Amino acid sequence: MGTLYVVGTPIGNLEDLSARALRVLREVSLVAAEDTRKTRTLFSRYDIHTPLTSYFEHNKLTKLEAILEALQRGDVALVSEAGMPGLSDPGYELIRATINAGFLVAPIPGPVAAITALVVSGLPTDSFLFLGFLPRKASERRRALQEVAVERRTLVLYEAPHRLADCLADVESVLGDRPVAVARELTKLHEEIYRGTVSTARQHFAPEAHGEVRGEVTLVIGGAPEASTTWDEERVRRALKEMLDGGMDRKEAVRQVTQESGWPRREVYRMTLVLPRSE
Repeated sequence: MGTLYVVGTPIGNLEDLSARALRVLREVSLVAAEDTRKTRTLFSRYDIHTPLTSYFEHNKLTKLEAILEALQRGDVALVSEAGMPGLSDPGYELIRATINAGFLVAPIPGPVAAITALVVSGLPTDSFLFLGFLPRKASERRRALQEVAVERRTLVLYEAPHRLADCLADVESVLGDRPVAVARELTKLHEEIYRGTVSTARQHFAPEAHGEVRGEVTLVIGGAPEASTTWDEERVRRALKEMLDGGMDRKEAVRQVTQESGWPRREVYRMTLVLPRSE
């Protein structure tokens, strides 16, 4: 019986392939690749001639049986489009199926965009929460952010370049104007790591200032600030009523009170729905 090697590959610079990963990719009988085109580029760079099979989001279930059969005959390597397989890609299903079938699974560590961005962000690294990709729909994305609004740990997430502006707008709306690092094209020729606040990041990456954003993006966001004291419910209601009666937009009132009170945004928003308004 063979072993499934979970192999980390470069996230950009092809020189980041480890010597062990190179040896394993040459020695296994088959490589299951999320993006065979990118893997062939890597193979060409290092003169690797191991047979390739595609294994990606839309064929991951139909390919499981064939890959498990290949493991009966010899070792197989799993590689993602870039970085470590199993993180925000379909590798998880194959790894689980391999374990359940009784085969060995061995890691070959390599670069990870989330960790790479985190350690150069300048934000706390002692404890963090990885969110993967946020939902594409705005309402679902904001809901996901609301669930971590009071999370004290540093937040790390992936985003597609064409959704970066909308994502940053939702982050500021739900979480407030926190410190942030936006890393794109990591380890590549046009690598960029922007450090600032969410509002300044929105300005920096605005199309009129930055132009089209290219390359996969990793966001590192500061955790919720520690409130000296959490407001009691009456104080939250009083602050909301004062802001709303003063003509402040409900969305902005909820954002400010959430940031200052230590209450979850969802609860603050619900209060605005039942508050009596001054005539």
